[in-house]
Amino acid sequence: MTDPTTAAPGTPGTPDAPGTPAAPGTPDERGHLDALRSRLAGSAAEAGVLDVAWTAVDSPVGRLLLAATEVGLVRVAFEGEGHDSVLDRLAATVSPRVLRAPARLDVVARELDEYFDGRRRSFDLPLDRRLSRSFQLAVLEHLPEIPYGATASYAAVAAAAGSPRAVRAVGTACATNPLPLVVPCHRVVRSDGTAGSYRGGPRAKALLIDLEATS
Repeated sequence: MTDPTTAAPGTPGTPDAPGTPAAPGTPDERGHLDALRSRLAGSAAEAGVLDVAWTAVDSPVGRLLLAATEVGLVRVAFEGEGHDSVLDRLAATVSPRVLRAPARLDVVARELDEYFDGRRRSFDLPLDRRLSRSFQLAVLEHLPEIPYGATASYAAVAAAAGSPRAVRAVGTACATNPLPLVVPCHRVVRSDGTAGSYRGGPRAKALLIDLEATS
C-alpha cells in the first residue's frame, strides 16, 4: 500500500477514499482513527508535503468533494462525478501528495452552508484556477458578475468574454467548470430560458436557481 501522504487517497480500497464504507468499530475506535488522520494531516502540512487537502460534505445537492491547495480552493465535485476519480485526476494534474485534511476546507464548508441557508450571496474564498485555461478561464472569471438570483444566456456570456460567436465553447466551459457553486455556472442558461446542462445534473441546477430566486 502506498503511503497516504504521497498518493491520492481516492484510490479504491484506501481508508480515505470517499466511496469507502465507514470504518467498523466502536465510536471510540472511529474517533481514534479520525484523530490519527488529523495528526497525519497536520504533520504533512508542517512538513510542506500536503499539496492537496480534501474533505467531503453533505449539501442539498448531494455530497460534495472539496479540495484545496495552499493557493486556494481548486476543486468542487458532485457525487455523480465519482469522487475517487476526481481525486485520481487531482493527483495526476496537481500533485500526487493528496490527503484528507478537513481543517484546510473549514472556511469553504462554512461559506457553502451559509449559501445553502440563504445567508450568503457571494463567496469570499481564495481560488486556485490552475485547472482552467484560456477561453474557459475568461468565461469562468466573468460568471461572478452575473448577479445572485439572475441568469444570463450562453450567448450573453460569450459576448461578455469577448467572443460573441463562441456560444458552444461557453457551454463547454460551464460544463467543465472545476469550481461549480463557488463560480456560479448554474446562472448560465439557454436563450429560450431553459436550464441547459450542468455538471451536477439538471435537478441540482434547478435547485440552485430556485434557491437564489427565493432567498
